[in-house]
Amino acid sequence: MGGFGPIRVVVAKPGLDGHDRGAKVVARALRDAGMEVIYTGLHQTPEQIVETAIQEDADAIGLSILSGAHMTLFARVLELLRERDATDIKVFGGGIIPDADIPELKKLGVAEIFTPGTPTQVIVDWVRANLGQEEPQPA
Repeated sequence: MGGFGPIRVVVAKPGLDGHDRGAKVVARALRDAGMEVIYTGLHQTPEQIVETAIQEDADAIGLSILSGAHMTLFARVLELLRERDATDIKVFGGGIIPDADIPELKKLGVAEIFTPGTPTQVIVDWVRANLGQEEPQPA
């Protein structure tokens, strides 16, 4: 897990939320920063997201949630990672998440929450700092 090669991030839109512009912007920013991004597309279940992350040997899952179901969806993804013994996969997220819910999500085990308007560079820097950017490999 990790250590070699680029950071691998699964970017996912769980639930019924039909808007993925923000998720695509973040996915592109992470990709432009040299990370491998697996974008799962819309309407993924927590089960599908966790399965993808494990299959892809991901270092992190980034969830984008605008539907208001963030407490349930983050909790379920974290629970599934525990069940699959994959808690080394960090979970972060963004979307329309009330400030009051952020401490609660962090207590559940969400590594970081980015609210709307966060510059993508802030997200890129956070991922690098928290998922360890390896030394560039000689070409």
